Amino acid sequence: MILPIYLYGHPVLRKEAEDIEPDYPELQQLVSDMFETMYHSDGVGLAAPQIGKAIALVVIDGSVLADRFPECKDLKFAMINPELEVIEDEAPVTREEGCLSLPGLSEPVKRHEHIRLNWLDENFQEHEEEFKGFASRIIQHEFDHLLGTVYTDRVSPIRKQLIRTKLANIAKGKVNCDYRTKAAPKP
Repeated sequence: MILPIYLYGHPVLRKEAEDIEPDYPELQQLVSDMFETMYHSDGVGLAAPQIGKAIALVVIDGSVLADRFPECKDLKFAMINPELEVIEDEAPVTREEGCLSLPGLSEPVKRHEHIRLNWLDENFQEHEEEFKGFASRIIQHEFDHLLGTVYTDRVSPIRKQLIRTKLANIAKGKVNCDYRTKAAPKP
């Protein structure tokens, strides 16, 4: 089932996600719905807060970017209750990022290129792996959602000032995109 994507300004995007227990109701269906929603929206990652659930669940499939970023070739998984550690052995790199919760907007964001991730998959099997390059960026972007952070929080103050009107319009639901969205409740 394709779910609506919650837009910038919705309070759920600012909540810190809660860990999931193995008895979380209909988890397999939720993971499936999140992948379907992500694909329908042409995304490479989707965090549960983006569909209105403040839980520590993310789906990622960066394989469509493998031609440009070979490290994304087999980057497809669900991650539950992840723990992320930045490995600062390389200088941070600035690249453009976008987000399904901020349609029509992309901004330069500086991130580290090497991380270690511990997570549970949808069957609650433990995993630990290091990721580099753009794969690392995708994971960090989605992990941020679990902390109540969106990528525009990481742009320079001057850039934030320049996109202020665009952010306000997104928060009001004034967006054009090819997928279902849910704007923030009116005050």
